[in-house]
Amino acid sequence: MTEEFYIGTYTKRISRGIYRVSVDTDAAKLTKCEWLASAGSPTYIAKSKAQRLYVVNKKETDGQTHGGLIIYDMTDTSKPRAIQQVLDLGSSPAYVSVDEGRQLVYTANYHTAAVTVYKIADDGSLTQVDQVIDQDPVGPAPEQADGPHPHYADLTPDGRLVVCDLGTDKVYLYDVSDAGQLTPVSHVDLPAGYGPRHITFDATKGVAYLVGELSSNVATLTYDADAGKFAVKQITHVIPDDWTAHNGSAAIRLSADGRFVYVSNRGNNSITVLSAADDGTLTVIQRIATEGDFPRDFNWTADESLVLVVHQNSDNASLFKRDAATGKLTLAQKDFMVPEGVSVLPA
Repeated sequence: MTEEFYIGTYTKRISRGIYRVSVDTDAAKLTKCEWLASAGSPTYIAKSKAQRLYVVNKKETDGQTHGGLIIYDMTDTSKPRAIQQVLDLGSSPAYVSVDEGRQLVYTANYHTAAVTVYKIADDGSLTQVDQVIDQDPVGPAPEQADGPHPHYADLTPDGRLVVCDLGTDKVYLYDVSDAGQLTPVSHVDLPAGYGPRHITFDATKGVAYLVGELSSNVATLTYDADAGKFAVKQITHVIPDDWTAHNGSAAIRLSADGRFVYVSNRGNNSITVLSAADDGTLTVIQRIATEGDFPRDFNWTADESLVLVVHQNSDNASLFKRDAATGKLTLAQKDFMVPEGVSVLPA
């Protein structure tokens, strides 16, 4: 059986935009990487049930940078059709997500500190309906000195919007109206220099797992949906204690059974596997080399038996087998050409 993944990239060197990678799940093998569509450094991609891709996009015009989204209709998967570009002066967002229930799209812009909400029209095009700009004091790390840096904006299991800000060391929570208006609910403070990047939820356990890019940590947060509040329960370090070179922890995934958490580490060039107890506390059980440089994102096949990792600096992907019982990974394939890979989305 073949499963396909959309790969978001930087287009600084050799990438031409969005790619599609095929995985032969029976053979545990990457078989094809094909260019799909143009975009300027499409580092993150979201897909709607209407078969549209909402893609981070950057464009240079008359010496000025404009950032935003480009939308592709994927009804004919062999011929993506561009629907619209939504661009504003300034750099492009770092994250994009789709809210199917309200027919909204959210972006988090690391550089401009803006979290933007768009309404989806019937044809898939977008109209901005709200925007908030993070303004809280920033943390002590050098990467935080130039201001707030929202890095993630997506839904909680109960339909609120959660925003992770790497600059302010805070995670913000908003109520969202059907029209897309945001109302602040609460925030939780992480230790100074934590650098919140991405978050994933286990609704059954009532917890969320928050990866800290700057601290190379994962925090277990309790989430009280009734009160709309997070609280820090535990913080776990995901790289070796004696690691002194640069590392930026990046993507975080939770297995469907809630038993294992996975984190990619850029610099240490590894994936850390953590076992999740019934109360949500974590224990590191494996750290495995990704066989490439700067592994930003990874994702798994539909049954979670295979894990695809892409590397930004070494232009390659690796494939791992995943043991559902132990959670541990085993290398199946390496050195598969994928240019400037950043994000991995099942197609």
